[in-house]
Amino acid sequence: MTRYIGTVVRGIRAPIVKAGDELVSIVKDCVKKATDEENISLHDRDVVAVTESLVARAQNNYVSTDDICKDLNDKFDDEIGIVFPILSRNRFSTILRAIAKTGKKIHILFSYPSDEVGNSLMDPNLLYDKNINLYTDVIEEDEYRNIFGPVVKHKFTGIDYVSLYKDICKDNDVEIHFSNNPLTILNYTDEALICSTHTRFSIKRMLQDGGAKKVYALDDIMNKSIDGSGYNEEFGLLGSNYTSNTRLKLFPRDGEKFVNELQKELINIYGKQIEVMIYGDGAFKDPVGKIWELADPVVSPAHTKGLSGTPNELKIKFIADNDLAEMNPEEATRAMKEKISSKDADLVGKDETLGTTPRRITDLLGSLCDLTSGSGDKGTPVVLIQGYFDNFASE
Repeated sequence: MTRYIGTVVRGIRAPIVKAGDELVSIVKDCVKKATDEENISLHDRDVVAVTESLVARAQNNYVSTDDICKDLNDKFDDEIGIVFPILSRNRFSTILRAIAKTGKKIHILFSYPSDEVGNSLMDPNLLYDKNINLYTDVIEEDEYRNIFGPVVKHKFTGIDYVSLYKDICKDNDVEIHFSNNPLTILNYTDEALICSTHTRFSIKRMLQDGGAKKVYALDDIMNKSIDGSGYNEEFGLLGSNYTSNTRLKLFPRDGEKFVNELQKELINIYGKQIEVMIYGDGAFKDPVGKIWELADPVVSPAHTKGLSGTPNELKIKFIADNDLAEMNPEEATRAMKEKISSKDADLVGKDETLGTTPRRITDLLGSLCDLTSGSGDKGTPVVLIQGYFDNFASE
């Protein structure tokens, strides 16, 4: 029987989850109610995905600025050199309030013309007009304002992040600098806190080799509980989100336990090998604002074993334009299905894969989930994906 529907993605609504709630039961019930209401049959390798915020909230994985301040004071002596912070009220403003609470002198080193994930600090065309070399030049705050203006607003949020971050630290001795070389921070202090996400490992090595006395990254802060607080032993403050000016929700921990327990419950209900994952930010880029969405340290902090690996797919367009070019549609369809059914178990490097997406399955699924659930008021923090592992030859 010919199938005419491929991958189907559905956002599933859930109640407001509170700290201490039994999330496995909540998600299981939501999926069951949704599939019953819509008369949806589940199949082997269907995927149920749950947003990281629900998992962390149910775990009560929160920290306060007092908790963060105490951890920072235990690690730093006299100053804190903030290296490459992300420009985000949601992601960094509360962390910065905790840093300011230490009372230490603060140096903030911004990368330019944008942060690690593409949030812009300036018009890059002006760099060219002013003959500024972004690979070598260090810009101080006064020069930044003289060149780019007294107010530089973010395209989407309308926030001047340099002003915002300086105002958060107004009770501290704070200096602002701009450079794309992380070693620049050592011109001002030998105590560094690396605040980038995906470049933190190489920057830490550079600063340690460069002679810094103290070097930590955000994953080194709150990686253990402070006086009973939340924590994340792998990611620390990375992946945290704004709750208030004095409180942060951390990335969830013990994710493997959650996904395995939920998978067991779903298999018991449906009798099918359902896969489960936790997802955070998707890995995609906005074409207008140039913002790369992935501010979390990973797309998926936990998933069941069936979601490991990368796709092993042929590129239909490539084969249709070459191997099947002289066939009529019926012959080409039959030949394509035969090629897919008999494809090698490992197609890496083969011509017939040209144009396929070389990413992990969980990164692709997580991006799909993030786009489905959105970041606002859709109210669908659980996502059901069906047919993702099917292909043109599936009947």
